[in-house]
Amino acid sequence: MKNWKLALIVATIFTLVIAGCGKDGNQGTQNNGEQNQQGAKKDFSIKMFNFKVEIAEALNKLVEEYEKETGVKVEVETHGGGEDYGALLKAELASGSEPEIFNNGGYIGLIPYMDRATDLTDEAWSKDLIESSKNPMMVDGKLYGMPMNVEGYGIIYNKSLFEQAGITEEPKTLSQLKEAVEKLNAEGITPFMATNEWWSLGMHLVNVGLANQPDPQKFIEDVKAGNATFQDNEIFNQWLDLVDLIFNNAQKEKMTSDYASQIANFSAGKAAMMLQGNWTQADIDKVDPSLQLGVLPAPINDNEGSVLIGVPSNYIVNSKSEHPEEAKNFLNWLVTSETGKTFVSKEFNFIPALTSIEATENDIGQIAVAIQGKSSTAVGWYWDLFPDGVTQGFGAAMQEYLGAQISREQLLEKLDKAVQDILKQ
Repeated sequence: MKNWKLALIVATIFTLVIAGCGKDGNQGTQNNGEQNQQGAKKDFSIKMFNFKVEIAEALNKLVEEYEKETGVKVEVETHGGGEDYGALLKAELASGSEPEIFNNGGYIGLIPYMDRATDLTDEAWSKDLIESSKNPMMVDGKLYGMPMNVEGYGIIYNKSLFEQAGITEEPKTLSQLKEAVEKLNAEGITPFMATNEWWSLGMHLVNVGLANQPDPQKFIEDVKAGNATFQDNEIFNQWLDLVDLIFNNAQKEKMTSDYASQIANFSAGKAAMMLQGNWTQADIDKVDPSLQLGVLPAPINDNEGSVLIGVPSNYIVNSKSEHPEEAKNFLNWLVTSETGKTFVSKEFNFIPALTSIEATENDIGQIAVAIQGKSSTAVGWYWDLFPDGVTQGFGAAMQEYLGAQISREQLLEKLDKAVQDILKQ
């Protein structure tokens, strides 16, 4: 029996050696190709705690390709949309689970995770990053995360409905936007498709007021220090005029409209505008890929408004996980391999944060292209300068205002209270 086994082993090795030494015959090329593409199956996996619900389906396909090429399995767990990703991540870590990769917005949001964040400064891809995209994850000159992408938002509009209402030029100021709303109403077209999502209200909409401050970061620091308030801020009092224009001219079901229904109804032509970003393109295309869309700035007064551009999130490699080196390998593959780069632009429809990844209008969509066209006057994203929990408080206050449960003055009071309540903890 032992001699039989030995003979079998020798024969097997001999066969493999012959196959490995083969020239470029069709069968040999095919076998080698399969081995290179699929890789050797590894006896471990890495976990990715993902918050980007819009790419969940494509991300699952991506990690399948990664496993084929490398043999490493990546388990993706997605939480976002109506879920509180930050709270769920904290619960995950508190349970003893340490995902190899998780999302983080950077700035002050990075502080609680610095004991886990791996220094990625010397990774080969870092030299190709758009310079401004590094800022949220830079600490003492070192880079502690990979920017997921660059995103922008403003007021997305349906060009056909604008044409139907006789709107021939893009409104740039609040007065011009009000005129456009009047024309849409006169034609029986709902001007805005709103959402009740706390993150859209508490982050994106509130940020319009933050970004229009002469010095947004100073204003936020002053609010946190108790040296400034939303209530007494002239910009935020003007910002309320934009909020009122949207809320008072939105669909009747705005209080029960989550993100999915907002996108579905806008895509079906049930409203002319919505405050959203280029991340909505893939979901819109699923409903009606033929829609002709543009993006307006978000004005708060009679000065020309701006679109808002920033890094939505970053990938942190968790140094306390079991396989941080494999996590770095995966991120490197994501932005350097042809498969990964193709997914970033063509499947995720991302505006890449790296200059080494090309993206066309066919890849990233007309919303992203419209935002890029207004990037020279864009303003930034500042909600991550607040401690975790503040934007959730903003969102809750905005939901009350959306439902006409509180006044303008009470809304601004609640925004102030949302900051102070967290700082007192």
